[in-house]
Amino acid sequence: MNHLPDDLENALSGSQGSHASLLNVHSINPTQLLARIESYEGREKKGISDVRRTFCLFVTFDLLFVTLLWIIELNVNGGIENTLEKEVLQYDYYSSYFDIFLLAVFRFKVLILAYAVCRLRHWWAVALTTAVTSAFLLVKVILSKLFSQGAFGYVLPIISFILAWIETWFLDFKVLPQEAEEDNRLLLVQDASERAALIQPPGGLSDGQFYSPPESEAGSDEDPEGKQDSEKPVL
Repeated sequence: MNHLPDDLENALSGSQGSHASLLNVHSINPTQLLARIESYEGREKKGISDVRRTFCLFVTFDLLFVTLLWIIELNVNGGIENTLEKEVLQYDYYSSYFDIFLLAVFRFKVLILAYAVCRLRHWWAVALTTAVTSAFLLVKVILSKLFSQGAFGYVLPIISFILAWIETWFLDFKVLPQEAEEDNRLLLVQDASERAALIQPPGGLSDGQFYSPPESEAGSDEDPEGKQDSEKPVL
């Protein structure tokens, strides 16, 4: 037998999946549809989705964690004041960790501005921060003398590199797909509610259409005269 091309099989499977989603949505009664629409509208009013909020929290954690490691490095190498003056005021690209801290600040500002303030729905901002971080750290590790300064010469560059790529993975595989899926669900629910409104008769169903009179008691509707005749004694 001839097999279908892969593109055609993918298209058929995608159409079947969307058709199943439509059947599931249309099988919901109008009350459930209204409840779902209200829940989705409530999410829109919040302004930012839960998964995007988690991403912004992780970006904040990135900045705070790198800052904490840098402060510990300042304390280990002779006190905060002396080492801070040496690394900031007398900055040396080959031996200072101050630029790694500034790199974390750069990632924080760009990502929070793009995905929390502007609510961007594209990956270009996180791709920019990850590319800049990766290129800078690779060049610094090759040219600098960080490895001769103890464990922090390994820890800070590696942690910054890993956190930047985790942010890229989280946005590209969690935030954007989940928000797109929620938007599709909202469109399906709204479409189903519009179809239900067209099918439902105008004014809805009244209570009288479902009214069923109570059953009368047995013998209550019989003729009283017939009842009296039945009570007479038979001669």
